Amino acid sequence: MLIVTGANGKLGKGVVEELLKRIPADQIGVSVRNVSQAHELKARGVRVRHGDFANAESLLDAFEDASQVLLVSTGILGDAGIRQHQTAIDTAKKSGARRVLYTSHMGSSRASFFPPMVHHAATEDLLKESGIRCTSLRNGFYASSLVGLIGDAVKTGELIVPEDGPIAWTTHSDLAQAIAVILAEKNWEGPSPNLTASEAIDMEGVAAMVSDIVGRPIYRKVVTDDTYRAYLTAQGFPEVRIAITLGLFRASRNGDFAQTSNALADLIGRPPLTIRDFLKESLSL
Repeated sequence: MLIVTGANGKLGKGVVEELLKRIPADQIGVSVRNVSQAHELKARGVRVRHGDFANAESLLDAFEDASQVLLVSTGILGDAGIRQHQTAIDTAKKSGARRVLYTSHMGSSRASFFPPMVHHAATEDLLKESGIRCTSLRNGFYASSLVGLIGDAVKTGELIVPEDGPIAWTTHSDLAQAIAVILAEKNWEGPSPNLTASEAIDMEGVAAMVSDIVGRPIYRKVVTDDTYRAYLTAQGFPEVRIAITLGLFRASRNGDFAQTSNALADLIGRPPLTIRDFLKESLSL
């Protein structure tokens, strides 16, 4: 049985939907913190069980009869998040799963300026140390994050950001399809190739693209990191989010998210959704 954790979330749910196109529903199980939110999957024949990365006993039940387990990152940073991932890995091994797959990220590195990349690198190390067969899915940077960075620029005509570098923005839907293919058909071990869209674009390019889409000028205004921090603070962003956002720009300046690969297109059998088409859909224009 293929077990997908976090199946109430955007990526996890997308993976389950793609798996249902490929294998019988009774070969799919999901581990979710809120079982009531997964009633639709249960009605379609998917095994739904409560599983919480902070509770090993719940995971042992959720992972019962697992052949493979997809661990979708909790998004909890720091020691607490690493402890939860350690619990999930240990429990997957105890359950008898023959392989664990983890939703890591391109640019995963303990030296990254972007805090989530440090978190992913630490989890990848835990997987290696566990001795279980494992695959680290080096997902492209989630395109949904770009909408938040654009913010009010469509209204104000000004995209205020620090100095940056190109990012290979990639959609959840394309990644979900690729991950389902890997679960159902591939036996990759170790880090995957970067699973990215076909282009990397910086914020100057994003501003020009948005300008073209909306039919009016959107100017990119480059500010210092300190000015950007003050700008976000004035908008009420919490310090944790500000640190993560600034870390994103610092890491992009370092080239951490610029590398593209054909692996995603090969897996899904078509070109990934372009960032232009994603923005057309996401900006509700």
